[in-house]
Amino acid sequence: MKNRKNRKGFIFKTYEAENQSPFEMLFEIFKELITHTSGDFDEAIDWLRSLDKEYKLTDENYTIDDFIEDLKKKGYIKEEIKNDGTRGTKITPKTERAIRQQALNHIFGKIKRSGAGNHKSKSPGIGDEHTGDFRAYQFGDALDKVSITESIKNAQINNGISNFNLTENDLVVEETLHKSQMSTVLMIDISHSMILYGEDRITPAKKVAMALAELITTRYPKDTLDIIVFGNDAWSIKIKDLPYLQVGPYHTNTVAGLNLAMDLLRRKRNTNKQIFMITDGKPSCLRLPDGQYYKNSNGLDMYIVNKCYAMAQQARKLHIPITTFMIAKDPYLMQFVRAFTQANQGKAFYTGLNPHYALGIHKRRT
Repeated sequence: MKNRKNRKGFIFKTYEAENQSPFEMLFEIFKELITHTSGDFDEAIDWLRSLDKEYKLTDENYTIDDFIEDLKKKGYIKEEIKNDGTRGTKITPKTERAIRQQALNHIFGKIKRSGAGNHKSKSPGIGDEHTGDFRAYQFGDALDKVSITESIKNAQINNGISNFNLTENDLVVEETLHKSQMSTVLMIDISHSMILYGEDRITPAKKVAMALAELITTRYPKDTLDIIVFGNDAWSIKIKDLPYLQVGPYHTNTVAGLNLAMDLLRRKRNTNKQIFMITDGKPSCLRLPDGQYYKNSNGLDMYIVNKCYAMAQQARKLHIPITTFMIAKDPYLMQFVRAFTQANQGKAFYTGLNPHYALGIHKRRT
C-alpha cells in the first residue's frame, strides 16, 4: 500500500471544454459566420439557424431568437433603415472589434495589450529596457531615469562623506534601449481571383488582415497604420471596413497598390516603414500612362510581372521591406512571390487557405 501511494504517472480522461454560456458559445460561431458573409447579419443568422438544426446548438431554454435579443442588449447589433425604406439589422463597431480580436487570437494566440513603443532596437535611447550601463546626466533627461544609488556614490567620492553635497555633475542616468515607431501599410487583394475556381481566398485574407490590424493597433499604439485594397486600381479604407470587404469584378493591379503604399509612406516622418501585402500572388493588370488598362489573366504576363519586380526594387532602395502573405499554393504563383521577395529582400509567408497557419508552418524567407 505504501509503494502504491508513492507511484507517479498520468491520468487520462475525456476532454471537457471550458464552461461557456449559451450566448458565448453562439457568439463564437456568429463571429466566424459574419466574417464569411462580409458583415451581412441576415445571412449569418440564416447559416446559424441551419447549423442549429443540424448540430442542436440550442434548446427550448435558449433559442436563436434569444441570442439575437442578447446581441441587441449587449450592443453588438442595431436596427437600421435601408435605402429602400425597409428595416434591417447591422453589426456595430463593438462587433467589428470583437471580430478583429478573434482573428488575432486565432492566428497569433492571445496577446495582451502593452505599452507604447515596443519595437526594440540595438541603439540606446528612450525606452523601458535597461542596459546596465550608466552615463552622465544631460539636460532634458527624465528625473525618474536618474540612478539614485550611483549618483549618491559619486557625490561621496567627489565631495567626501563628512561634507555631503550632491551636484549636477554627480548625477548619472542608466541607459535604456531605444524603442522606435513604425509606419505600416497593409495591402489587401480584392480581385476576382480571390474567389475563383470555387476557392474562398478572401475570407482567410480578411482574417489575416484583421489580425495584423488588431496586433498593430493594440500592441504598438504609437505606430501608424494605413490600409489599402487593390483591384484594377488601389484606394484607402478604414480599419472598421475590414469585416465587410468583398471581392469585386477586378483584375489584380499589384503595381497600383504598391504605388499608393509607397506614396503614403513617403509622407510619414518615421524612419522605419514597411508594407504588408495579402494576395493570391497573380498580378494581371496595369494602368498605362494614357489612362487605359492593360489586362491579361492568362498565366503570368512578363510585362506586368517585371513592373512588379521594379516596384519591389524601388521599395528596397527606399528601405521599405515588403512582407507578402500568399493566400494560395499554386507552384507558378509561389515562384513569382519568391522572385518578388528576393527583389525586395523582404519576407514571404505561404498561408494556403487556412489562416491559422499564416505565420507558422508555411513561413519562408528569401
